[in-house]
Amino acid sequence: MTRVHVFGAAGFTGAQLAELVDRHPAFELGAITARGDAGKRLVEVAPEYRVERRLEAPDVEAVDEGDIAAVCYPHAEAAALVSELIDRGVRVVDVSADHRLRDPALYPAVYGFEHPRPDLLDEAVYGLPERYRDRIAAARLVANPGCFPEASLLALLPLADAIAEVVIDAKSGVSGAGRTPTETVHYSRAADNVSPYKVYAHRHTPEIEQELGQPVTFTPHLVPVDRGLLATCYARLTDGTPHPDDLRERFASHYEDHPFVEVVEAPPGMRAVQRTNYAQVCPMVDPRGGRVTVFAVIDNLGKGAAGQALQNVNLMAGRPETEGLR
Repeated sequence: MTRVHVFGAAGFTGAQLAELVDRHPAFELGAITARGDAGKRLVEVAPEYRVERRLEAPDVEAVDEGDIAAVCYPHAEAAALVSELIDRGVRVVDVSADHRLRDPALYPAVYGFEHPRPDLLDEAVYGLPERYRDRIAAARLVANPGCFPEASLLALLPLADAIAEVVIDAKSGVSGAGRTPTETVHYSRAADNVSPYKVYAHRHTPEIEQELGQPVTFTPHLVPVDRGLLATCYARLTDGTPHPDDLRERFASHYEDHPFVEVVEAPPGMRAVQRTNYAQVCPMVDPRGGRVTVFAVIDNLGKGAAGQALQNVNLMAGRPETEGLR
């Protein structure tokens, strides 16, 4: 059995990923680590996942060559650990943002740090199986996508060569902000409220632009739900206006070999995919012609984080990508 370690298992994503690995039929859960909660059982920190193992202090010496490690640290804190693990011969899924952008010059402005290993940026494979499945399977280092880019790209990649003037209006549940509480996600601020944030300044914008190959206008919103993400994507068509049935067939054909993307006829809601690794995508033609609107929903902690990470680990380990996921 492949041994899979989870560094940063006390956070929302890390705890869910540890549980997914723990019940996986072909993986052995290795070390699960935490910096502030070491010594506690994970079930005490995240009781919804029922993992009885104790959290340990991070120790790369516990990881052997041939193992797989998932690093679920905040951005700017993962790069050093990823570098150590790679140098030990360990294959890594970086669930943080530290290896998503290929251009090292972007990191100071977008994430506030100079990247210590630009060579790893050259090597890292962007962890979107719906685009890079074969490369992920062979990779030493996979950069798990951000949740907003995940949904936005699944909505737009089937049209990437035929659209311009892209506008993305996205809404995410409060769990996307992570476990550490802030004033913004305090119940009295988030409940009964919808708030745009980081307008023209969200760090996921360059990630979307990198993978889509063109500039976008991206505005995220915080909505008062626990988990879920809806991206509503608007774009101008550059190759004529298709019939709605033809557009839907284009999406169905694009995703026919990708088991976790469902092309649906009506705009989906977040509840359709909560606590799963599925994405639902609905492309629609503006009846006035020349534009499309594409809706995509994912669970921000599932397909947008922990579920996607396990899908990537499955591919790296030569397992069916659906194994251990629903």
